[in-house]
Amino acid sequence: MVEKYKLISNSLSMIANRLAQSITAFVLTAAIARNLGVEALGQYLLGYSYYFMFVGIASQGLKVLFTRELAREPEKTSVYLISGTWLQLIFSFLSYGALIIVVFLLPYSSKTSTLCYIIGLTIIPFALSNVTEAIFQAKEKMHLIAIATVPVYILRLLIMIWAMQLKYGVEYLGAILFFSETLILVIEWILITRFVKIQWQIDRVFVWNTIKNARTFVVIEAMAVVSSRIQILILSLLGNEFLVGLFGGIVQLLQPFLIIANSITVAMFPRLSKVADQGREKQQPIAESFIEILLTIGLPLFLGLLFFGKDLLVFIYTPSFAQGSLALSISAVSLLFLPFIRTLCYLLVANHFEIVNLREVFITNTFGSLLGVALVSQYHLLGAAIMSLLMTILGCSQYVYFTYTLLFPLNLWRIIRRPVIIGILMLVVFLILKNINLNFLLTLIIATSSYILFVIFMSIHALGGIHLIWEKFVKKG
Repeated sequence: MVEKYKLISNSLSMIANRLAQSITAFVLTAAIARNLGVEALGQYLLGYSYYFMFVGIASQGLKVLFTRELAREPEKTSVYLISGTWLQLIFSFLSYGALIIVVFLLPYSSKTSTLCYIIGLTIIPFALSNVTEAIFQAKEKMHLIAIATVPVYILRLLIMIWAMQLKYGVEYLGAILFFSETLILVIEWILITRFVKIQWQIDRVFVWNTIKNARTFVVIEAMAVVSSRIQILILSLLGNEFLVGLFGGIVQLLQPFLIIANSITVAMFPRLSKVADQGREKQQPIAESFIEILLTIGLPLFLGLLFFGKDLLVFIYTPSFAQGSLALSISAVSLLFLPFIRTLCYLLVANHFEIVNLREVFITNTFGSLLGVALVSQYHLLGAAIMSLLMTILGCSQYVYFTYTLLFPLNLWRIIRRPVIIGILMLVVFLILKNINLNFLLTLIIATSSYILFVIFMSIHALGGIHLIWEKFVKKG
């Protein structure tokens, strides 16, 4: 029972952290589009994309490795903290240097390049905070991550909006981003010193072994982050910042789901790593239940964007974003496949099959990049959306295949049964709302309320009905 409560607490903490990150990024995207224009939004998203890619290359592989190993060897926490931070610092400087070289060689304007350099500085504090967050995750103290990050995210958003209202340019937003991530790093170090006895010594053997062990993880995460931003990069080179702004606005509407999916799977990962040695029959129900939960969110969201995507774009941003409605509908199809990708990739790593993840990101990136150049050059915004969807489908098919051949076959009916029922119910709601043509805000409220009611009803049914739940509640009381 304690383990269940801990899992729920960690999941909620990570969701709170990621939701705060998602909501503030969402509001910031809309604020930039409304105050500075679509082109300025494209410049900011391009700079953020380069930062996101290079910080992922520098830190995400080490974070996954540290989380997995610390969950099994908690007595080495101090070694991972000090020696891991030192190693991460070196990787961060190398990654930032690579970012400067890449941006300098590409044909961007001086303003766009400068913005990329400023935002890129954030690689250093963010990468270092990944070490402390890996320790929090491994020790299943994810609430400390939320404590350190959520207030800073909110404060950062308020300062950025205030700066835009004072007519400061987009480059100042990049500087605010850097200082806010530095503040998060300081807070996390203060928190971690409360339960970790720090030994200020660098273990060179540990550093060398970590470099060798992390190679596969670094390559996997590097290709994964490039995959997540490749559409924006191709659009920036074959199109312009305006198209980047449009596509970035579309992608931002999918971010709430991605944030929730990542939060849930990150909270699940230590549990999967611990039960990996107890037999695959213990992992299968965990993995399938998480896919089901994510599908319960993804399927209704896909249907909602299909019916009201154009209205949502205009409501959130400006009327100029209405031209991206078809691209949004195409991109939204990926919500049906992402629950499998996010869950199964962590499942395979927990069982030491990270080589499968490496193959997947290599095949998907190679195929997507080659096809993306042709699609974007021909169809521009629609080409980027089609490219994104095809890459998602290809990645999902590989993860499902290797899970089936290396671990166990998924019980698809058990996974999709409840999500499909909720999806059908929401489809009826959307059809009714489309026909009566209400104000969009009222439509959004009714649709959201209906979804919450359907999920509550389905959850009660899954737990045995209201009478059984009441009996358990009375007994505990």
